Amino acid sequence: PHLPLPRLSASSLTPCSLAPLTILKMCKAVKNEKKLLAKEDAWIKNLDLDGFGAEMKALGDKLYKQQGKEDAEHLAKIVNWSRAFTAIGLVTMWMYPNPITVLCISLGYFTRWTMLAHHTMHGGYENVDTKCVGGPSVYRRFKFAWGSLYRRTVDWMDWMLPEAWDLEHNRTHHYKLGEDEDPDLVERNLEDLRNADMPLLVKYVNVAFFMMTWKWFYYAPNTYKQLKYGELRRDRKLTKEIIAQKDAILTVKSLLVGNIAWVSMSEFVLRIVGPMAVYNFLILPLPVYFLLGSGYYYNAIINLILADIVTNIHGFIAVVTNHAGDDLYRFATPCRANTPTFFLRAVVSSANFSSGTDVVDLWHGWLNYQIEHHCFPHLSMRSYQKAQPLCEAICKKYGVPYIKHNVMYRLKKTADIMVGTATMRRWPEGVIDQSKDL
Repeated sequence: PHLPLPRLSASSLTPCSLAPLTILKMCKAVKNEKKLLAKEDAWIKNLDLDGFGAEMKALGDKLYKQQGKEDAEHLAKIVNWSRAFTAIGLVTMWMYPNPITVLCISLGYFTRWTMLAHHTMHGGYENVDTKCVGGPSVYRRFKFAWGSLYRRTVDWMDWMLPEAWDLEHNRTHHYKLGEDEDPDLVERNLEDLRNADMPLLVKYVNVAFFMMTWKWFYYAPNTYKQLKYGELRRDRKLTKEIIAQKDAILTVKSLLVGNIAWVSMSEFVLRIVGPMAVYNFLILPLPVYFLLGSGYYYNAIINLILADIVTNIHGFIAVVTNHAGDDLYRFATPCRANTPTFFLRAVVSSANFSSGTDVVDLWHGWLNYQIEHHCFPHLSMRSYQKAQPLCEAICKKYGVPYIKHNVMYRLKKTADIMVGTATMRRWPEGVIDQSKDL
């Protein structure tokens, strides 16, 4: 529990307000503030926030300026790996359903999203000449997968519309991390499951279903809702009803029920998930049908369905677990970008995973550098490998908790948050002065 300090305004400085009894209560409040600060929050009261913020900002600026040929060559390497996975999956999908085909197709989708689209659409290669990568893609923000069905197909075809994902993730989640308005706040988004009157085992079964379906069942509709709200705001068509439902969670289920009137199931299908369904389950296996016949075509369809389930599970483990756990913080107030508080929140509301080599990092989709990524979202994949030990050292110097665990350990912590057996920490307001950052 956290006891807020009394606040005095100019109008409150009257003789009565400064009576000895009031002063005594204020002194007791200060004393209780120190006494009631939870053990796991004790580090906060001794934090040099400005010093920490200055060093973090300097590190991000330095790393960005150093980007160049090495980053382009590293991107080319990862792109080739991604293409290889996809190629192996596609040329073998006619075969009887098998783990090699399924895994390669899954990894093709996983790497194009979490590594290529993610870092490119954050601007990680804006200051890098990426001509050495080759191919039809342009690794620039607002160009990669952006603006047309052609670019979406060539660069990054997935259940989410790239423009919708960019608004929800890059421009909202990153700058409202851990706040009530964070669209990816697991604890808030799963309140219905957390509070549901059902056996705990049934809750975990719900989590398992969510893992296998979340990209098309939850993430695609929720990013679509964010995009739709942004378009209505741009066109000055917001109403009180729309504003009241701004933070409501949209899933395929709620689309079918019609809980949110200003979004449309038909638009969702035609604009968001329809292209992916046609591309993945019709266009990709069609050559198998014409070349080898219907029997092998059905093998291809089954392989593609299994690959979609696997890439959903893989993505859930790598993505959803980044900001959930009883050792991470939630915040009651917003803060300004690139301030000391912004850098602090990026650290204490994120968790890193095992890292250090390209192979390890690929399996994590480079989401194992989540702390560094939230501090400096505009860096390349190679820069995050360089940033990790330096960022951890700064945190150690200033006594800031730096969470790094095996990803499966973080999966358990996330599942516990989802079912309600664990709760995230609340940031104790008023312990240190953050007023200039808020």
